Amino acid sequence: MNETRPVIVYDGECRFCLWSVGRIRRFDRNGRFEYLPRQTAGIEERFPILSSSDFNTGLRLIHAGGQIDVGADAVYQIYRRLPPWHLFTGVYRIPGLKQLFRAGYDLVARNRHRFGRVECADEACEIPYGERHKGTSESASA
Repeated sequence: MNETRPVIVYDGECRFCLWSVGRIRRFDRNGRFEYLPRQTAGIEERFPILSSSDFNTGLRLIHAGGQIDVGADAVYQIYRRLPPWHLFTGVYRIPGLKQLFRAGYDLVARNRHRFGRVECADEACEIPYGERHKGTSESASA
């Protein structure tokens, strides 16, 4: 495993998230990224900042130096590393468009269970990750 690769962390219980990460993987022919579902055992020990993350705000891109990009900013950082998409990512830096892309991403993230081809099989897309797992961590420690 190459520890210098950026890590994409996503909600592995959300079908839309799985579909989206699948698209990124198809373009990542050279293995530029490591992919980890949020639910991976030991992930919070490796990346302690994730313990306070609400994955309803979007996926995370964790750079080798520890910098984290979230949501639309993460998508921009991912696609600027993937040919041929890197040719089009400059639009994200046009004044006003970054805010528009962020707002669009936020809208999609909050409503991802409603979009077309991907339907959630359970409440995973409706309940924030932290709230879904509060009861399990509290009952495990009792």
